[in-house]
Amino acid sequence: MSRNPKSPARPSPDAIPASIRDRSIVLVGLMGSGKSTIGRRLAQRLGMRFADADDEIERAAGMTISDIFARFGEAHFRDGERRVIARLLGGRPMVLATGGGAFINDETRALILKDSLSIWLDADIPTLVERVARRSHRPLLKDRDPGEVLRELAAVRNPIYAEAHIRVSSASTPHEHAVRAILEALKKWKN
Repeated sequence: MSRNPKSPARPSPDAIPASIRDRSIVLVGLMGSGKSTIGRRLAQRLGMRFADADDEIERAAGMTISDIFARFGEAHFRDGERRVIARLLGGRPMVLATGGGAFINDETRALILKDSLSIWLDADIPTLVERVARRSHRPLLKDRDPGEVLRELAAVRNPIYAEAHIRVSSASTPHEHAVRAILEALKKWKN
C-alpha cells in the first residue's frame, strides 16, 4: 500500500523534544480560532490522542453546553469544565482543545500551565466572525452581533491568553498552516 504523496509526513519522534511528548498540549483561544480542527490534525501528526473539552463536558453532563448555560448558568458550566479538564490532563498525554473561556478561569489556567504545554491560537476578529457564522451552537453569541461579542471577549481574554506558553497565528489560511507553525514552535520549545 503506497502512501498518499499529499499526506503530511508525521514528524519523527526525535523532531519533537521528549519533554513535550511526555505532557499534554492544550489549545486555548477565542471561539472560532480553530482549536478543535487544528487540535485533531495536530494530534494525528504527533501520534497522540485528541479530546475536545466541550464534547467531554457534554458527555459527562448528558446535555449540550447551550442547555447547561440555559439551565444552570455560566458559573456552573465553568466549574464542570474545570473538573473535566483536570480529569483529562490527569491521564496520558493528549492534544486537548478547550472552550474559549476555559483558560480565563484562574484555577483551570493554573492547572493547564502547570501540567501541560499551552498554545494560544490567535486570530483576528474578521476571521473569527467568518468562522463562527458557520455554526449556531455558541451560547455567548445567542441573540447578539458576533463581531461585537468577539471584540468584547478579545479585549478581556487576549491578555490572559497571552500567558500561554506558545502563541501561534490561526489566520484566515488553511488550518494546516497553523498545524505546521505549532510543530515548528514545538521543535524549538525550551522548558
